[in-house]
Amino acid sequence: MPRSCLISSDLLIRGFDQCLVCLGNCFHATFIMTLTLPDLTVRSMMEEDLDRVVAIERQSFPHPWTVDHFRDELHVPHAFPLVAEFASVGIAGYLCPMQLLDEGEILNMAVREECRGFGVGRLLLTTALRRFREQGASRVFLEVRVTNQAAVSLYRAFDFRTVGRRKGYYENGEDAFLMEFIINGADHAV
Repeated sequence: MPRSCLISSDLLIRGFDQCLVCLGNCFHATFIMTLTLPDLTVRSMMEEDLDRVVAIERQSFPHPWTVDHFRDELHVPHAFPLVAEFASVGIAGYLCPMQLLDEGEILNMAVREECRGFGVGRLLLTTALRRFREQGASRVFLEVRVTNQAAVSLYRAFDFRTVGRRKGYYENGEDAFLMEFIINGADHAV
């Protein structure tokens, strides 16, 4: 039996190396599907993804971006918003990067709560950093809440380093770390 269970509209049961999602009545085991990384792909975000992306955004942040903000990202010439998608359950996360000249910036990233811990964020970040490199970026910046240890750990695993602290950056007065990834010569995960 899996170690823990999170009940929502979909039931998630976390195992050590897989995610089981029950769609419908979770007492009937016949409806259980397994999520595996081979089922996970990253592609460009499209207009028809916005309802699901906004749902993840609302689940993830106290002051979420609006659908119009994401729609704008789809049309900004220097932006290339991405979604990660499991074939069996749909969109699992998104990342909104943009590049001006040789500098990239990650503006927003979130993973659906029940899909966290299964490499979704790692694959999104890897894909974005690879694209930044292909487009000639030399560095990538992002801001992250100082209390978001899961995100800070992920970024540090990719060799992002903290280069500053923005006091009172978030709407609740919380500080943000300013983090930087140097692309030139860096091969970690990209």
